[in-house]
Amino acid sequence: MDDVHPGARPGDERDQPVRLADRTTLRLGGPARSYVEVTSEAELVAAVSAADRLGEPVLVLGGGSNLVVSDNGFDGLVVAVRTRGIAPSTDGVPGGSSLAATVEVAAGEPWDVLVERAVAEGWAGVEGLSGIPGLVGASPIQNVGAYGQEVAGVITQVRVWDRATAAIRSLSAAECRFGYRTSRFKTEPGRFLVLAVRFVLPHDASSMPIRYAELADCLAVDLGGRVPLAEARAAVLALRAGKGMLLDPDDHDTWSAGSFFMNPVLDAASYEVLRTRSVQRFGPAAVPPSYPGSGGSVKTSAAWLIERAGFTRGYGDERVRLSTKHTLALTNRGAATTADLVALAGEIRAGVAAAFGVRLTPEPVLVGATLPLVD
Repeated sequence: MDDVHPGARPGDERDQPVRLADRTTLRLGGPARSYVEVTSEAELVAAVSAADRLGEPVLVLGGGSNLVVSDNGFDGLVVAVRTRGIAPSTDGVPGGSSLAATVEVAAGEPWDVLVERAVAEGWAGVEGLSGIPGLVGASPIQNVGAYGQEVAGVITQVRVWDRATAAIRSLSAAECRFGYRTSRFKTEPGRFLVLAVRFVLPHDASSMPIRYAELADCLAVDLGGRVPLAEARAAVLALRAGKGMLLDPDDHDTWSAGSFFMNPVLDAASYEVLRTRSVQRFGPAAVPPSYPGSGGSVKTSAAWLIERAGFTRGYGDERVRLSTKHTLALTNRGAATTADLVALAGEIRAGVAAAFGVRLTPEPVLVGATLPLVD
C-alpha cells in the first residue's frame, strides 16, 4: 500500500494505490508512491512545501498529456493540480486599434476550456491553440504553440511558488525567457510551481492573421488573412482530429503524448550540411523544409526527417507504433509498456541521426525513463 503523506485529509487519495497510466494520455506509467489532488493554491503550495521540507521528490501532474512515466512509476509524491478559475479584468489595455482583455487563469484550468471561452467572448490570440490537451499551468512551461501561435505572444505574467526561496513571485513575460518549446521553467526544472497565468488577449471578432500554410489552405484564405474566431477554431479542431491529436478513448492513434520530437532548430551552416546530405542521398527534390528562426537559425521538420529515414505512419508493432495519422506521434496500441515506447523512440532517433546527422530532441517530459544515447 502507498504511504500516507503527512497532512493528508480524510478521503485523501494518498493512501490508495494510484497508477499513473490512468492519468496520462499515453496510458503508460507505473504507480505513484503517494498521491494527492489539490483544489486551491493554498493546498498546492502546502503539499509541495511539506514534501520539500521532508526531502521527498515531487511530481506536479496536470493533464498528463506531455508525460512519459516509466513502468516503475514515481517514487515520491505526485501532486495533481485541480485548481480552477478564469477571471477577466474590466481594465482594458492598448491593443492597436482595439482594446484587450486581461485574463488571469488558474493553473488547473483545462487549456481548451480557456480557448473555448476566449472564442465565445471575442478574445483573440489563442484560437490557433484549440484542442491542445493539458492544463493552463503547463502552457508557459513548454511555451505551447501550434498553427502559427504561441502562448509567449499573449502571456504577460506567471504567478509562481519559488521553491528555492519559499516565496510567491510574479514573473513577467521577459523573466519567463520564452523560446521555441522552452522557457525558464524548463531550463530551471523543479524550481517554479505555476499557480496562475495572466494573458492579454485583443478584443476582436476575427482571428489573428493566419500565418500557417496548412491552416490557411483549410480556411481558403491567403497567408496573413483573417477569419471569424469560431471559424478558425473549428478549422484547427478539424485539422487536429485528422491527425489523431484530439483525445478519443476508442482511437489508439490518440493514445499519445502529442508530437514526440521537436522540430530541429539549426544554425545556417548546419542546415546547409543537412540540405547537401539530403540531396546527395535522396536526389535533388529532397530538400528539407526550412523556416527562418531567430538569430539566423533555421527550423526544419522532424516529421520530414523521420519519414525519409524510413519510419512512415504506422511503423511499429501491435504494442507501440507511430500513429497512422501523424508521423510525430508515438502511440500505445493498448498493451504497450513505457519500455516499448522508449525503445521505438530510440530506434527512430538513431535512424534519423544515421541518415541525416541530426539528433532529435523529445518534446514530452520523461519521468524515470531515458532515451538511448545517439552517438
